[in-house]
Amino acid sequence: MRRAQSNVVSVALLLGTVMLSLAGLTASVGLVVDSNTATADATRVSTDMERALSPVESTGVHRGRISFSEGTLETAERELRILDESGVVRTVRVDSLCFKSGSRRVTYVAGGIVRGTNGSARMYSQPPITTSRDGGVLVVGAAKLNASERVVTSKTGTSAHVWTNVTHARTTLGNGTYRVAIETEATGAWRRHFERQNATTTIRDFDGDGIPSVVAKYPGRRFAYLVVHDMRMEVR
Repeated sequence: MRRAQSNVVSVALLLGTVMLSLAGLTASVGLVVDSNTATADATRVSTDMERALSPVESTGVHRGRISFSEGTLETAERELRILDESGVVRTVRVDSLCFKSGSRRVTYVAGGIVRGTNGSARMYSQPPITTSRDGGVLVVGAAKLNASERVVTSKTGTSAHVWTNVTHARTTLGNGTYRVAIETEATGAWRRHFERQNATTTIRDFDGDGIPSVVAKYPGRRFAYLVVHDMRMEVR
């Protein structure tokens, strides 16, 4: 009788261990599926943003679509500044369009797309800011969303339709030494981008709103232009 009871207890313990293992495996599979879905969304959104928001190549009305299975798509106030020896000479409210799903983010600001998690991010698509390495000419393209605040949320899959009506305006800033400041939460990705352009970078909060700006200082004197690409974006 004791041996039979012992066998029953052993079988019960074994079944309990198996059930715990299966529960752990199910949870792990669930996490992997969620992670893969979020990664696929980030990849798709990055590509869609690049296609839908291409103001340098576009003039007039353009329509695009940004698709994702779960997350939020929202605008936020952001500014681009150009500084010379005396301080800020131009401020453009460029704003941002940000996709969030868990810890993953894809953010469009000033014509650049940054993709990554809360802990790290990288430049997916470069902004239209061009310069020679040591001097000469600096062209600052400011992609301006010019959109009313809008939030699109989905937990079952959606497509946000994006309309833009693009115009361009160029301003000559003249010869001098210049810095360009981009307001962004993804400071690491923007610093690395500017440093690859031979600029030195610092961090500064110009307006005290808690959102820092990456300030890129270009070496040498150069003739600068500001080109504002006004998109007048609508998201539906």
